[in-house]
This record gives sequence, C-alpha cells and structure tokens, in this order.
Amino acid sequence: MPNETRSTHPEVVHFLGKTPTYWDRNVAFIANLMGLFFGNEEETQMLADEVGEIDSYGGRMLPILNLLYAGAGENLLLLEREPDPSLVEFFSVKAGLDLPEVAVLPHEDYIRLGDRLQRGETLAHAASRRVCEYADDTIDGYVTDEVLGSLADRLGKRTVSSVEGSRRGNNKWLLHSHLEEIGLPFPVTEIAESGADAGRCLKALKTAGFSSGVIKAPIGASGIGLIKVDSLDDCDSIVIPGHFFTEGPCMVQGWLKPGEFGIEEIRSPSVQLFLDAEKVVLYDLTEQILSHDSVHEGNEAPPPYLSEWPDLQAELLRQAGIVGRWLHRQGYRGTGSVDFLVACEADRKFTVYVCEINARVTGATYPAVLARHFLPEGAWLLRNLRFSEPVPGAQILDLLASSGDLFIPGKSDLGVFPVNFNFGADGLVQKGQFLCLSSSPQANHMLLRLAELDLPCVPDRD
Repeated sequence: MPNETRSTHPEVVHFLGKTPTYWDRNVAFIANLMGLFFGNEEETQMLADEVGEIDSYGGRMLPILNLLYAGAGENLLLLEREPDPSLVEFFSVKAGLDLPEVAVLPHEDYIRLGDRLQRGETLAHAASRRVCEYADDTIDGYVTDEVLGSLADRLGKRTVSSVEGSRRGNNKWLLHSHLEEIGLPFPVTEIAESGADAGRCLKALKTAGFSSGVIKAPIGASGIGLIKVDSLDDCDSIVIPGHFFTEGPCMVQGWLKPGEFGIEEIRSPSVQLFLDAEKVVLYDLTEQILSHDSVHEGNEAPPPYLSEWPDLQAELLRQAGIVGRWLHRQGYRGTGSVDFLVACEADRKFTVYVCEINARVTGATYPAVLARHFLPEGAWLLRNLRFSEPVPGAQILDLLASSGDLFIPGKSDLGVFPVNFNFGADGLVQKGQFLCLSSSPQANHMLLRLAELDLPCVPDRD
C-alpha cells in the first residue's frame, strides 16, 4: 500500500532541545542493520567486518520504539537476536520506559523472506508469521527496501516511506546533484562513472590543490562505501570497487583539512530531523565523533564550540531545512540526519558544507530521542565502550549502579544510561553503547571517564 502522499512545500520547524511529536500510530519495525544497503551484499559484509557483533545492534531500537511510535496499541520489534534480559529489566523497571513486543528475525531469514515473497510462497518463519498476525497496518525498518515493500504489499499494510523515497533519500549522488543545482557550497567534486575513472578524478583534485581525497559510493553508512585516499601522489593505483556503483556514479571529492586553502579547523556537526506528512522538524544539533577514516564513533550535543561561532547554528539550521525539504520531496518519512563539514578559517570565518543525508534511524537518533525524553534541553554524549574481557550484562549494570554513576530517571539529574549491549558468540557482552546525560558537555566527558573507570574497558573507545 502507498505511504504518505508527497508534499511539495513542507513546513520547516525548529524544535531544538525538545521532543517533537512523533508518530501517533503503531508499527511492526524490522531492526535489521544488515539491510541498510538495499541488497548490496558486498557493502553489507564490509559493515559486518567493520562494526563487529552486528546482529545485536538492532537492540538500540528497544528503548525508543514506543517513543517514536506512540499509538494507543502495541508495537512489534523484530530483532536479529534476543536483547539482554538485564537491560530489558533496566529499561522497563528503573527507567520507566514502555517497551514493544519482541520477536527474532535473523538477517539470513530476512533474506529468505525476500526470496519467498519474490516467488509468491508461504511465509514460513515464525517471526514472519507474527508480522502477518500483527493487527496494526504499518511496517517500517531502518530502510524501506524491496523486501519490506513486498512484505507490506503481500499483507495489505503500508510502509512509512516508499521504497523509492527511502532509496533516493539515502543516495549521496542525488543529493549532491541537488546541492549543485540550488547553489549550496560543496567540496570540489569529480564524478566517476566506473572504477577506472578513479585516477582521472583524483588527478583533477591534485591539480586543484588538494593533497588527499575521498571516494564516496552513492549509498553508504558508518564509513562503509567510502575510501579515503591519504595521498594523491599515486592516483593511478586506486581502483574503485564495482559494488560502489550499484546505485549510480561515485563522487570523488577533495578532502578538507587544516593547513590547506586557509582552513584552520574542521568540525562535523549533524542536525537531527523528523519528517511527517506535512513538515520537517529540526529537533537536535550534535557534533559527530569520527575516526581518521570518517567512521562514526559517537555524538555529543550541543556541539561544545557553538558559543565560539555565533552565526554557525543559524546557517546549519538554514541548510538543514533546505536539504530536509529535498528529502521530504523524495517520499521519505521518519527520523534522519543531515551531516555537515564546517571549514573554519581565520577571523571567525567559516564555510558550511552539506556532507550527506541519512534517511533512517541513525546512530544519533537513539541518544537524541532518549536525551530529549529524559532531560529536555540538557546535554548528552554517546560513545561505544569495548570491554577487555566479555562480561554479563547484569554485571555492567551492577558496576554502574554501585558506583553511583547509573542514570535513573526521577532519582538523578546526571549519569550514564546504557542504551544497548553487543554480544559475542558466548552470549556475553563484548561492547555497548553508553549515553552520558547532564547539563553540560564538560560534565558528560567526566561521566564517560567515570564509566571507563567503573567498567573493564579497553584503553581505546570503539
């Protein structure tokens, strides 16, 4: 069934630091992180290799699904594996969150589900049958791919976004074309039509004065679908993998960095969005924490440097509104983010570049939704912490509670809130996502350090 109709002129609403009104409906949500690439299995495997313990990442939807979909009925969350029981108890008892019903649908079974739908066969998997029995009329997921769309059609249900809208909304090349058309700034960009184009494009960047560059597939996530080229001295040795071109041409862009073109500093802010039928809501502004290769490692809000740049927030929100309207016109609905690069120069000059749009529940959605629910207009910081040895989930909660660092709504105004645990094959927790909540960025960094002292963490954050 079709999703919401397109609105050509949605209203842009600024709602920073507050909780917007999300969906007044219920949903069966398939939280399959491996489905982010619309069937591109090469990129899917790269994500699994990069992130590790990937089948438990969908558990991040558990504490927020009933906040996003706040209808009077019950939501159904399909995860790739069961969540940690101690964390479920923490969410429901100590944090006071209403939780959805949970069923398990591993990625392999999701792929088989797509095959059965394509062949018109009976849906045999227990979780698939539970979706069939689900009373409400809406199905959603991280992205609306062909499997999700076909499942909705088979069951006579609707998706929040159309397959086309979800796919187009996540396409960096289409967004770049729009930025070029409307005159928003973007880094020097060459378009590669095939893998063999890499050398030509990178040489053009070197001629333009760049010392390094980046190759971007049209669809990517968490650094997957992105190749950083640290030196442009040997451009002919770079070949773009074939699977980068599944969704269209690749962009080859100059890498912005301090010391070139008058740039003194690079910042990576991100504006969090919510799109419904009629409007685009800008509800949080964060700074992305990125690795050297631009792999997403966390977020914090508000960006700690905003007070130093009085005009920056207004420009970020202006461009986010423009790009959010474009995303709305593609047919996408739901949460998302617009990621930026800010090139800071001397004398408080800066240039804001739209880096990409993520049309899905993103790594910043979980903390933003929870933070604005528990601590409106406060500050938050989310990081991944990996443990030096696998531990039971209950032990993690006990360690944080016994040290007094665990955030308990109504009993503390700052603390550490465990959002999700990632498991190894032994069922023990290998790492987790931890949200620090307080009134200031400085206090959150202190809370993170305390959490690292409370828990058996490895020296480097994940």
